[in-house]
Amino acid sequence: MPTSTAAACQEPRDSVDRLLDSWAAVRPDLDLSPVAVIARLARVRRIIDAELEATFAEYGLNGSDFEALVTLRRLDQAGAISQRQLMRELGLTSGTVSVRVDRLSDQGLVTRAPDPADRRNSLVRLTTAGRALFDRVTPAHVRTERRLLAALDAEQCEQLVTLLRQLLVSFEGSVCGDNLPRLGMTLAPAHISIEMRRSVGLPEIVGLLVRAVQPASRADRAGIRTGDVLTAAAGRELRSITSLYVALRDRPHARSLAVTLVRGVDTNSEVTIDLRHLPADDLPQPGPAAAPEIATHAI
Repeated sequence: MPTSTAAACQEPRDSVDRLLDSWAAVRPDLDLSPVAVIARLARVRRIIDAELEATFAEYGLNGSDFEALVTLRRLDQAGAISQRQLMRELGLTSGTVSVRVDRLSDQGLVTRAPDPADRRNSLVRLTTAGRALFDRVTPAHVRTERRLLAALDAEQCEQLVTLLRQLLVSFEGSVCGDNLPRLGMTLAPAHISIEMRRSVGLPEIVGLLVRAVQPASRADRAGIRTGDVLTAAAGRELRSITSLYVALRDRPHARSLAVTLVRGVDTNSEVTIDLRHLPADDLPQPGPAAAPEIATHAI
C-alpha cells in the first residue's frame, strides 16, 4: 500500500496514519492513498463543524440557521428575497427552506409574506433584530474560523486554498470568462471522465472528457470530437480544468495551443488549437451572472 514518504517520516502522527497502518496489515495489496486525503478532510470537517456549532449556539442559532441568515443578509440589498431564490442559493428543496425560514421567523429574525407576483412563492425579509443578530454573530464566526486555522501560517493557508479551490471547481463546474479565448467545448472533469469510461468498459484515463463541441469553433477546427479525453495542454497535465485555464493564461499572446488527447480505447493524438481570432470565434458568451452546471466546464 503506497503511502507518502514525507508523511511517514513526520511526527507526530495523526489518527489517519494509524488507520492506514492497520489497513496495511490487513490488506497490503490495496492502494489506500486516497484515504489519506479523504479521511483527513472528513475528520477535520467534523471538528470544525462542532466548533462552529458551539459558536452559533451562543447566539441561539445552529449552523443551518446561520447559513440562511447570512445568505439573506448577503442578498438583502433592496428589500425582501423570494423564497425560491433562497432555495437556489442554498441548494435545498422548497420544504427544507420553509423549515429554516419558519425557525428564523419564530425567533423574530425574518418576516415572510406572500409574493404578489406569484401566489406559489413567498418573500422573506430580515427584521431589524435579524440584522442586529447577523452583525453580532458574524464577527464571532470569523474569529472561530481564524482560531481553528491557527496551526497554519498565511502561506500555508493560501496553499490550502489553492488546492481546495482546484478540487471544488472540478465538482462545481465553471464557465470561461471573457479574458480567455473561447475554445467552444463543454468538458467534464477527471472524476467524471474516469467514471464514464469505466461504465462502458474503456480503460480509465485521467483527463477532461469532451461532452460537446460547438460547430465551427476553435476546438472543432482542431479536430476535437465528443468523447475525446484531453490529457495535456502545452505540456501541462490536465487533471483539472484549472490546468487548462493556466495553460491559456500563461501564454496570452500565443497563436496556438498544443493539446494531447485520447480517443476511443487508447489512441493518443496531438492536435493544435488555433488561438487566432476568426469571425467564427464570435460565439455566444455566458452572461456575467451565469452559473455553471454541476461538474460541467464551458470553455
